Amino acid sequence: MTDLAPTIQQLWEQRDDIESVMPRSDALHAIREAIDLLDTGAARVAEVVDGEVVVHEWLKFAILLYFRTHQMETIQVGPFEFEDKVPLKSGFGLAKVRVVPPAVARWGSYLAPGVTLMPSYTNIGAYVDEGTMVDTWATVGSCAQIGKRVHLSGGVGIGGVLEPPQASPVIIEDDVFVGSRSIVVEGARVRAGAKLGASTVITSSTPVIDAQTGEEISRGDVPERAVVVSATRIKSFPGGDFGMPCALVLRVLAEGEVHDKLLLNDVLREHGVAT
Repeated sequence: MTDLAPTIQQLWEQRDDIESVMPRSDALHAIREAIDLLDTGAARVAEVVDGEVVVHEWLKFAILLYFRTHQMETIQVGPFEFEDKVPLKSGFGLAKVRVVPPAVARWGSYLAPGVTLMPSYTNIGAYVDEGTMVDTWATVGSCAQIGKRVHLSGGVGIGGVLEPPQASPVIIEDDVFVGSRSIVVEGARVRAGAKLGASTVITSSTPVIDAQTGEEISRGDVPERAVVVSATRIKSFPGGDFGMPCALVLRVLAEGEVHDKLLLNDVLREHGVAT
């Protein structure tokens, strides 16, 4: 990777004329090598280092270069036909990943051992760590980073991002539960052990508010072990008072409560919220 990163960087800078950098065949080989690193989990678009999200832009460059340098192809899978530039991921048995038809994962996404894909979609550049469940009709967007033992419930939408390359993707840390039909997009971050009630929406600008104090904790950053639901707060405009969307922290679980889903259900039901 030490040699590959500057090569991809240079190809990106000369993306309108990559042959000025090296022969086209060599450039394509370098681009595919970078995507292979993503596919095997040897590299990832983003990671949390010392509590901060670090984005490896050159890997995004590689994905964007792949789209620029490859043509559409027909992909035949049994009775299904696709027309795309990116082949489908394969080798699930060796990777110890369960894939339930008709789940789809693109080459360039990483699925760790113990991941289960119900009928769902995982896009290129995404990283899904060990023991995670991607439930029915959930979507893991391009470059999204999903931690260990996460449950993405039915219909969850995890947003993707490729451009601008420096933009942070969605980060879902370990032991997070994301309730049915929830949406996490625009580089929002859900920290370890947090639980999102059904239909919760977290964007980069969503105010996260402490229900006990009414204080705003953050924007688009859900605290560790927080039990969070979708809510509104009143804001005055010239035309009247309107309820603006926010995320409400009902409670922060103790460390020993992180894995207790029955407790989570109790907390949400106490406030009349579905899981």
